[in-house]
Amino acid sequence: MSKPDFSNLSCLYINCTLKKSPEESHTSKLIELSAEIMRRENVKVEEIRFIDHDIATGVYPDMKEYGWDKDEWPAIYDKIMAADILVLGTPIWLGEKSSMAQKLIERLYAMSGVQNDKGQYVFYGKVAGTLITGNEDGIKHCAMGILYSMQHVGFSIPPQADAGWIGEVGPGPSYGDTEWKDDKLDPPAGFGSNFTNKNTTFMTYNLMHLASSLKKQGGYPAYGNSAEGWEDGKRWNFENPEYR
Repeated sequence: MSKPDFSNLSCLYINCTLKKSPEESHTSKLIELSAEIMRRENVKVEEIRFIDHDIATGVYPDMKEYGWDKDEWPAIYDKIMAADILVLGTPIWLGEKSSMAQKLIERLYAMSGVQNDKGQYVFYGKVAGTLITGNEDGIKHCAMGILYSMQHVGFSIPPQADAGWIGEVGPGPSYGDTEWKDDKLDPPAGFGSNFTNKNTTFMTYNLMHLASSLKKQGGYPAYGNSAEGWEDGKRWNFENPEYR
């Protein structure tokens, strides 16, 4: 089996922790596991913390046009558009993704009126996944909403596109903690989890495989999925090439 070449790919990890830099983020530690796999495959990787940026609340591309004094979303959007893969990382709070994760999804949705040069929605051809941390149940519940939202706005989701670590139910160490109460943890909490390591590895490679395939073929063909064919009251018509 020949080894795939992923060196033309780039991945943006957006950490939706509620902790500003440089405070320690357990979600960042799980992101690093995936990011290191990508770096070893020569993928260009960047991680940003959403909370470190002054992102306005709203569902328009630039909220400065809607009464906000500042909105750094356009700069984050440019980074997303420059990447082939987007991974949303989030902790779990009260069984749900973080408020920063919800805000990111809402700002992605704000771009739903933007089209690429094929007349498709702008995130067509890009691939997405999610990494989730916590110490109580909820990985699949959070992933369900996150991955639905991302595909709804145009991202492609490969198989096994989520992974996470939640530890034992109730108070306890978070992912990557090296001590809990008076006990030293070796390896750090979660690092020895075969389930987390396997799922994170599968997710990371599936993201790269799908992104590589889409990039090689130039995204999706603009046949049957172009918004241009529905403008001005037109309807898709298989017999009329104008609508294709």
